[in-house]
Amino acid sequence: MAGKNSGDNRTRTSVSIFIIAGLCCFFYLLGAWQRSGFGKGDSIAVAVTKTAGENCDILPNLNFETRHAGEAGGTDESEEVEELKPCDPQYTDYTPCQDQKRAMTFPRENMNYRERHCPPQEEKLHCLIPAPKGYVTPFPWPKSRDYVPYANAPYKSLTVEKAIQNWVQYEGNVFRFPGGGTQFPQGADKYIDQLASVVPIENGTVRTALDTGCGVASWGAYLWKRNVIAMSFAPRDSHEAQVQFALERGVPAVIGVLGTIKMPYPSKAFDMAHCSRCLIPWGAADGILMMEVDRVLRPGGYWVLSGPPINWKVNFKAWQRPKEDLEEEQRKIEEAAKLLCWEKISEKGETAIWQKRKDSASCRSAQENSAARVCKPSDPDSVWYNKMEMCITPNNGNGGDESLKPFPERLYAVPPRIANGLVSGVSVAKYQEDSKKWKKHVSAYKKINKLLDTGRYRNIMDMNAGLGGFAAALHNPKFWVMNVMPTIAEKNTLGVIFERGLIGIYHDWCEAFSTYPRTYDLIHASGLFSLYKDKCEFEDILLEMDRILRPEGAVILRDNVDVLIKVKKIIGGMRWNFKLMDHEDGPLVPEKILVAVKQYWTLGDTNSTSSQ
Repeated sequence: MAGKNSGDNRTRTSVSIFIIAGLCCFFYLLGAWQRSGFGKGDSIAVAVTKTAGENCDILPNLNFETRHAGEAGGTDESEEVEELKPCDPQYTDYTPCQDQKRAMTFPRENMNYRERHCPPQEEKLHCLIPAPKGYVTPFPWPKSRDYVPYANAPYKSLTVEKAIQNWVQYEGNVFRFPGGGTQFPQGADKYIDQLASVVPIENGTVRTALDTGCGVASWGAYLWKRNVIAMSFAPRDSHEAQVQFALERGVPAVIGVLGTIKMPYPSKAFDMAHCSRCLIPWGAADGILMMEVDRVLRPGGYWVLSGPPINWKVNFKAWQRPKEDLEEEQRKIEEAAKLLCWEKISEKGETAIWQKRKDSASCRSAQENSAARVCKPSDPDSVWYNKMEMCITPNNGNGGDESLKPFPERLYAVPPRIANGLVSGVSVAKYQEDSKKWKKHVSAYKKINKLLDTGRYRNIMDMNAGLGGFAAALHNPKFWVMNVMPTIAEKNTLGVIFERGLIGIYHDWCEAFSTYPRTYDLIHASGLFSLYKDKCEFEDILLEMDRILRPEGAVILRDNVDVLIKVKKIIGGMRWNFKLMDHEDGPLVPEKILVAVKQYWTLGDTNSTSSQ
């Protein structure tokens, strides 16, 4: 009897497998027919196929935990995969478009040599940037604000150069950041308290801030707990590794400089701009750098200047500069501010604060009767590699702040640019539909990667941000998202993203991003490879993703299946574990999801096994 029952069970099992396999095939054929356009009852077919697909699809256990490479993924053994080799150790901290050797071949006037200068195609690296020996996953926020593992950025020069200013201290195997700065050696918190007595930092009116010449970004780090997100930038190696330290701390930052090219941000983007002894010559060249800050500053926004030449009468001896030079410098700044319709609302100690008027019509006549020139009608958001202009960007024509709500209400409120019909093809209804779609997508992501909400990923990038729906749906005080607007995108919606209280930047993914290696924990890209299909090599984009992704960092790609199959083949040689998955609505949808985890490996490793 036992033998007979065993045989019956095997027969039933075989029949069950046959039936399930048959159903899977049936629903696949049904889906193909339905997608062809001849089928009726599409919604029923999608619903039924989704249920069948859930039973037919067997997902591997792709591991997202730190210090573990996972075991899932790989490519079809029949495919020929080119294995990408590690780069030479000298490239551990390589920044292709801010390479120091290349920079020195460009003119030093107006900081031109510190601007982006990318290698031509024939000079691009086709290898994987190695992590330094001993690299470890950064501390979770908020501990990362105060401590950075020494092995991740082994540069001690700032601990000596800025010792008395409390920038950074070396303690054993970590760097400690006390929160000091050149203008706030007693700590950023007290300094921000001083600013908050004038600027409405606490009530959500000020949400987005720009920190020019940011040092190690302590100002932005301490603004975070006040619900203000700062975009910080500084040039490569003006002080060794300052932007790298900022990102290791979990603070938004990019390599950048105010030189001859417009900043890679839209007009009217920031609620506040800040310079704390940033060494930028604001009064030079008739105030052209202040005009560029004015372009990105929202009407009603604030500009904070701390340090020379403010209060020069008291401080010129301590600064070891002739008082005549300082007096002239401040005169030029005051004149430029007047032309820009900025009103000085505070000057205390070495800190002055100006506010940009919401309605500049009241001072427009003064501008017309002076040397100031209003920019010709054009797109003020067209900035990529465009030269700064000696003119004032008018307030009208590209949105405004008259209906901008305080944060966090503005995250899902209709942005003024859309409400006013200034984004072609994006109505209020389409914006709301996009928000709903991304809430659904992010919900699916959280089922795939259950670490998304835990704080495991602090620095997140969306490579093709659209209206900012991914970042808005994912919003959490444990992390931030760098929303990247590709310069070749059909619609320029970065201004909308800033109006939602998020931050972002323009970039062309045919070139390297303005950051150090290993600065992002998670990278998301929806439709990016379809966008760049005939523009540049997929391998170059994927190698750049690998450069900026931390070991054991995660990737989520969403694109058409034919594109992702090509991407998958390249990834097979990149020391990533990955899985190609169906759309959350089932296998009939041609858009698929590819999830991946970068393996842990460092300089000198002969293979890509994870360290335990």
